Amino acid sequence: MIRPEHLRSPMRTRFLPALPAIPLFALLLFAAGCGPGSSPSGSPSEGPGGGAAPGRRVTIALMPKSKGNAYFISCRQGADQAAKELGADLVFDGPTDPDPAKQNEIIENWITLGVDVIAAACENKEGISTALRKARQKGIKVLTYDSDAVPDARDFFVNQATPEGIGNGLMDEAARLLDGKGDFAIITASLTAANMNEWRKHIEARLAARYPGMRLVAVRPCDDLKDKAQAEATALLAANPGLKLLMAICSPAVPGAAEAVKQAGKTGAVKVIGLGLPSENRRYLKEGVTQSVILWKTIDLGYLTVHAAHSLATGGLKPGATAYTAGRLGAMELRGDNILLGQPFIFNRENIDQFDF
Repeated sequence: MIRPEHLRSPMRTRFLPALPAIPLFALLLFAAGCGPGSSPSGSPSEGPGGGAAPGRRVTIALMPKSKGNAYFISCRQGADQAAKELGADLVFDGPTDPDPAKQNEIIENWITLGVDVIAAACENKEGISTALRKARQKGIKVLTYDSDAVPDARDFFVNQATPEGIGNGLMDEAARLLDGKGDFAIITASLTAANMNEWRKHIEARLAARYPGMRLVAVRPCDDLKDKAQAEATALLAANPGLKLLMAICSPAVPGAAEAVKQAGKTGAVKVIGLGLPSENRRYLKEGVTQSVILWKTIDLGYLTVHAAHSLATGGLKPGATAYTAGRLGAMELRGDNILLGQPFIFNRENIDQFDF
């Protein structure tokens, strides 16, 4: 089997997610980080240039948009790998469902506890930025991954792929499957998710520029839940008898949309594509319900995020850097304050059995 760490091949030319209570965190961080160098004041112990003092274990707080989402569970696997390699302490927590207010609440707790670095996947770009700025003012390093904050609220953004590349790739794949003609609908996690709104912007721009024979008839949120995605897809099929394709741009929505199409008896007649994990979509791909699943290497995204967070805390990665090497991933591309993971990959019926994540 080919594992995620081996997926270094380029994208095919065709293409193309709270715990408000402090005591639990306090116990976790006390157990993990109470060795020499811990700061009793609740703020990070800093070296001469800011960040963690030399020789002290770094505590990295990693926040998903929703902690039950398989996408972010996969990211955590890579994050755990990097933390183990680097000898860092990793705290992973987030809302049960996408909730900007809960994300802010957790960040406030982390500020009180004095973690060294916060790495957040941001549900609401503007909504989270005030809390992240406060963390930086307290000496905590901040980076974002998967979905960015306002740039002045963080040091770096670990970008899985450019929004333009994702949006164009999804739109091009939809057009390929429909021969450039027909109605389609989008299922997203929420209407406030910053990264998904960026993808939609580029999807719609590509649609307007290149595919006059296609029409986007609806955009529906599923709250990052498979069952709700299935219900939304079922409603879309009923309301739009001429619908030809469902495009799911959050990972739970892809199998949710596929199940709706299957139960409606429209396998093949209504295409399903989206951004998702191979493990969640294998059956639907093999059955011909889903045609394409597109994704970057989520384990590598988590690995890179924690690696960059550790380097940021220890002074190995500084604003203005033009080069960065991230462990087993090697040299990474930097564009300003964006660290780029690389190209997405397309999973289909022919290659799905090669992947086990």
